[in-house]
Amino acid sequence: MGGWAVRALQVIIAVALAGSLFVQCVLVPLIWIDMDDARPVIRIPFVVIVVAGIATLQVTAVCIWKLLTMVRRGTVFSHAAFRYVDIIIGAIATASVLTFAVGVLAAYSNRTSPGDQVAPGLVGLVCGIALVVAGVAVLVLVMRTLLAQAVARDTEARHLRSELDEVI
Repeated sequence: MGGWAVRALQVIIAVALAGSLFVQCVLVPLIWIDMDDARPVIRIPFVVIVVAGIATLQVTAVCIWKLLTMVRRGTVFSHAAFRYVDIIIGAIATASVLTFAVGVLAAYSNRTSPGDQVAPGLVGLVCGIALVVAGVAVLVLVMRTLLAQAVARDTEARHLRSELDEVI
């Protein structure tokens, strides 16, 4: 991957992190205020889920930044990369659970409030999105396996190179 591509991705990640901080500091309090008429059993979990969801995105962004730094240095095919990939998988899986929790919270709101507060189709859509996010976590897990194979091949190539150097 070229140096310009790594830098471009790092700029995008920096902008995304700044935007997520804006959401956490400005928009989440506005959501809290806007939900003033909602029951606490709905309001509190929803805001907590939003904050935790943003945190999963921030953790993922920081880990991708670290991996991009390793790419730039040429050290991404090492065991140190696994730590960041594992954290990314955990963050994406957590985001999937949080997305499903939003759907459950919406369904609960519909059952305990007069009339449908949230359209039933929207509840189904949110649950479908949770399934897609879980699929992304599985995809990253598959990519982790490919990274493990690449690290093993790189280690083997270094070992064979050192044996060849000894023979010569």
